[in-house]
Amino acid sequence: MSFQKSLHCRTFSLVSLTGLVLFAAGCDSTRAAPPPPPVAVEVATVVQQDTPIYSEWVATLDGYINAQIQPHVTGYIIRQNYKEGAVVRQGDVLFEIDPRPFKAALDQAKAQLAQSEAQLGKARLDVERDTPLAQARAIAQSQLDTEVQAKLGAQAQVDAAKANVEQAQLNLEWTKVTSLVTGIAGIAQVQIGNLVGPNSILTSVSQVDPIKAYFTVSEKEFTDFHRRFPTETTVEEQRKRIPLQLLLSDGAVYEQTGRISFADREVNPATGTIRIAGLFPNPTNLLRPGGYGRIRASVRSRDGALLVPQRAVTELQGSYQVAVVGDDNKVSIRPVTVGERVGRLWIVNEGVKPGERVIIEGLQKVRDGAAVQSVPAAPAKAGS
Repeated sequence: MSFQKSLHCRTFSLVSLTGLVLFAAGCDSTRAAPPPPPVAVEVATVVQQDTPIYSEWVATLDGYINAQIQPHVTGYIIRQNYKEGAVVRQGDVLFEIDPRPFKAALDQAKAQLAQSEAQLGKARLDVERDTPLAQARAIAQSQLDTEVQAKLGAQAQVDAAKANVEQAQLNLEWTKVTSLVTGIAGIAQVQIGNLVGPNSILTSVSQVDPIKAYFTVSEKEFTDFHRRFPTETTVEEQRKRIPLQLLLSDGAVYEQTGRISFADREVNPATGTIRIAGLFPNPTNLLRPGGYGRIRASVRSRDGALLVPQRAVTELQGSYQVAVVGDDNKVSIRPVTVGERVGRLWIVNEGVKPGERVIIEGLQKVRDGAAVQSVPAAPAKAGS
């Protein structure tokens, strides 16, 4: 009997202990959970500074001079003296035309000149011999007058013969077709043995150092620029102060800086744009006519612009907002009015103040009024 009583006591104690444990667990579950730690975010400071506004335009490259090489005379090509795609100098002989017909024509012109000079010599002797005779009335004055006129006619024939010789000499020289400029010679449009004439295009030579970059700006951009610089002198001075950057087709920035050369005389009525020509040094002939790129330049600036990284701005249904971290490390979601983009930065017209902190990393994790732990980001530059 005592054994059963002892076992009953032990069972009661175990049940009681289990109940106490369950009761304690129930009490702990009713306690409030501790608040989550502040979300870590990366912030950037709103910067205020004078900021150049950059614009970009599609550009087409063209030679500074594009010379079509055409012969002055008609004949058969007998030689090509240049390598296609090579650099040629002004005056280099590119093609040769068969010179034999022109050499014969020159010889004939020289012979005609000699004959005319002989006739002129005879006419001079007649005048010199008969002038004193006419003065002495030994011969009629009319005879002397005839001889004087014959002398003038012989002189004219000599002058005409000299002109023929000069023309024949030019024709002979023109059988050597030379380059008009220093530049890169293109592919030959004719072959040896082809009959060519003044209307034939043999090849083209382009001067590419410097090289032109044509781009078009809107009529409004052109008008705004000239309103700020109303005289031709101020326009020229400002053009020299505006460096042009050329972005190549692969996205790289060309190492040489260009300048504005001129603006076209008219606005294109179909597009409302005007053509501008920029000049870029091209000492290595890297740039070639027909290439494409983009021109980037700053023609105006914003004084005291407020700048934030583009990553800090969220667009929502046509409106923009930023998340500002206050001094108490709490988030304030604000609507903002944005302006131009400058590199990786964005100009904010309204909604922030200089020195405020905006979130650029972790925007998806925060809400208005939430506490955050901010980590400063590396400062960005307007041109980057």
